[in-house]
Amino acid sequence: MEDRFAQLRRALEESALSGTATSDPSLRVSAFKRADLPPELVTLVGKIHDHAYKVTDEDVAPLKQKYNDHELYELILCAALGAASERLEAGLRALDAKEDEVSRAAAKG
Repeated sequence: MEDRFAQLRRALEESALSGTATSDPSLRVSAFKRADLPPELVTLVGKIHDHAYKVTDEDVAPLKQKYNDHELYELILCAALGAASERLEAGLRALDAKEDEVSRAAAKG
């Protein structure tokens, strides 16, 4: 399935991951990809990727000793963007698979 918004999505991701910000770009990419995270961020980023609606102030509070509000905002945003990107890609793959299945069935007659 053609993703007519792919270029806009890539521009958004590029801006969030490597644009001007307070936090280190490599840390933002780690939050986006949920990989190579500092130990103190593993739980929060994992929760954002798996169950963002369950994130509370208590999850963020301990991190305020190491990260300022701007850094936390950027990292949370990148983690949420990464989770959304994963879900979108999975959905597009499922739609492509279904289209292929329908096309094969139609070809058989």
